[in-house]
Amino acid sequence: MVNSEEFIKRLEKVINYYGLTAAAFADKVEVQRSSISHLLSGRNKPSLEFVLKVVTQFPEVNLYWLLNGKGSFPFVEKKETKPIPKENTKTIINKTDLKKEVSKVIIFYTDGTFETFDKK
Repeated sequence: MVNSEEFIKRLEKVINYYGLTAAAFADKVEVQRSSISHLLSGRNKPSLEFVLKVVTQFPEVNLYWLLNGKGSFPFVEKKETKPIPKENTKTIINKTDLKKEVSKVIIFYTDGTFETFDKK
């Protein structure tokens, strides 16, 4: 469950970080200005649609940070690349793995959406 007071503080931090007014922020994430006002006053709680619009419009806003304060803002993805020497790699297949079948695949996209594919 999202702590509304803490969510409001994080939302205000995002708005201030980008130097926007509440009205300009509402326009940017394509919601009514009154929606932002109601969220910031604590009258309304954020909808999933609103949260997804924020993280889509502002890639530096990490979904988990916005919802529960875990992580950091602004979010910068760290990419570590370590070359693997090809001569030292071996493929190990466990016999029990050969009996396993995939039943569901879930793909998460960077905009916060996802797709689910079930085995038919």
